[in-house]
Amino acid sequence: MCGIAGLIMKNGRAPPLAALEAMQRALAHRGPESAGSYVKGSVGFVQTRLAIIDVAGGDHPLYGPGGSALVGNGEIYNFVELRAEQAGRVNYRTNSDFEPTLGMLESDGLEALGRLRGMYALALHRPWKDDVLLARDPFGIKPLYRLETDSLFAFASEPQAFFAAGLAKPALDPLRRDEFLELQYANTADTVFAGVRRLLPGEGVRVVGGAVVETRRVDALPPANGAAPGTVDETVAAFDRVFENAVLVHQRSDVPYGMFLSGGVDSAAVLAMMARLNERPVLAFTCGFAGTGAADERAQAAAVAKACGAEHVSIEFGAGDFWRLLPEIAGAFDDPTADYAILPTYKLGAEAKKRVKVVLSGEGGDELFAGYGRYRYLMRPWWRFGRAPRIKGMFDRLGILRDQGRDWAAAAEAVAAAERGNGRTKLQSAQAADVRGWLPHDLLLKLDRALMAHAVEGRTPFLDPEVARFAFPLPDGLKVAEDRGKWILRRWLAKHCPAADAMGRKHGFTVPVGEWIAEEGARIGPLVAKQACIREVARPEAVEQLFKDGARKHPRPAFTLLFYALWHRRHVEGVRAEGDAFEALAA
Repeated sequence: MCGIAGLIMKNGRAPPLAALEAMQRALAHRGPESAGSYVKGSVGFVQTRLAIIDVAGGDHPLYGPGGSALVGNGEIYNFVELRAEQAGRVNYRTNSDFEPTLGMLESDGLEALGRLRGMYALALHRPWKDDVLLARDPFGIKPLYRLETDSLFAFASEPQAFFAAGLAKPALDPLRRDEFLELQYANTADTVFAGVRRLLPGEGVRVVGGAVVETRRVDALPPANGAAPGTVDETVAAFDRVFENAVLVHQRSDVPYGMFLSGGVDSAAVLAMMARLNERPVLAFTCGFAGTGAADERAQAAAVAKACGAEHVSIEFGAGDFWRLLPEIAGAFDDPTADYAILPTYKLGAEAKKRVKVVLSGEGGDELFAGYGRYRYLMRPWWRFGRAPRIKGMFDRLGILRDQGRDWAAAAEAVAAAERGNGRTKLQSAQAADVRGWLPHDLLLKLDRALMAHAVEGRTPFLDPEVARFAFPLPDGLKVAEDRGKWILRRWLAKHCPAADAMGRKHGFTVPVGEWIAEEGARIGPLVAKQACIREVARPEAVEQLFKDGARKHPRPAFTLLFYALWHRRHVEGVRAEGDAFEALAA
């Protein structure tokens, strides 16, 4: 797990070393253990490393037999199999999981990406072709951003590296800013920063002379043929084989690992399989909220951990943590998401760092196995109001924002429209839209930034090509049955970990931010409302009223405005305020 960045100059000159060094420093938190650099001709790379595989010998850049240089972030889980395929033909210099990728990319270019099983962002320079290949894994688990100016093409694991190097100023794109405010994340290749774009999940580009000359896309989802492996029991057995292999390869590590456990189905399934595959007790971390109206999942998680023989670490996140950590958390999310779950995930990352370098989590289970309530709503017949919901912003009809237009919704609507057809059912189309938008731009962004702020690697065994090939084409009736989503996954979990209560009704996961904000609304509201960035987009008197009287009823808008005010101070205005949220906004 690492941070990577680089420059490709358009004028043929050598890249400025000062800019490369500034980018490297900006990404040091992603890889605090070592750093590497590479400059040849008009191309320069830097990397910061968190050593997971081949701790002693796997530093980047890696150099190929043809003279290429590679920097990468993430893990290639099938590196063992790739090395075996290349046995006798390649003389390896390291035991790095990325080294087998070198020769494949050298010879086959972007076509080689379809053979990789893992989470990755990478850059390869082929001097004899005078090109650079950039790529991101199909689910978008690992981030990669690009910036193009008149004189250069730059890439980095985080946008803040561009600004630290003076390559651009952190100016906002108003449309993407509005999209973030309404949806809690930006849903396209364009970020909230003008000129800064993401490589999309599965995207690979070939850059020559600072210009993109070729683009390819590896699709995370297979065709939707709706074929079942057999009976329900046979399908559960088939899933068992696929899932066992996925968790097995996601445990490949030369350093200690653990997992994040909630009270839900997905993480319980990950723990149950890890318990099967590990001789030692699995280390499981859970975060909860005592003394609030939010469901505290720690008791259920503890029961599951005990049944699986795991060592359970219980962590509490309270109001004090909320106000103290929020400026720090906003600082970690240069690409913003106002998802409540960033809060416990950040604290879990800090706790996990004390014991492990790697954690497995359950992200992706809802998208691939149809766990969200909105999927069940979509499958109802028309006479039970079964239809696709209109994309709705969180400020809709609240009278808080100055501009209540819907231009921001076009991107999300385009993503949904693009995933319809191709033989997909309504359910599969909705799943695919979430895999393209919500999953990489919110959930996986949350996991990456919240953990990499503490130099901890997050792994997601549900987001594995083999699991996707099994789960996505399943008939709708094997995903949603008896008004429950994730039907096959629940059936498997009920068999292998009865303590998880897989068929029980679960409370939706939430964080009691509305309660915490309401308790301090009269104090924090005026501080938020006075910020120039808030006054630009919202009516100050309406903002104050929201914090004073409406935070319990409308927690998401209140949290989003609070987060945006703190985020803007740090990432746009460049103010590194010390202290809690009150002090940061008063500074």
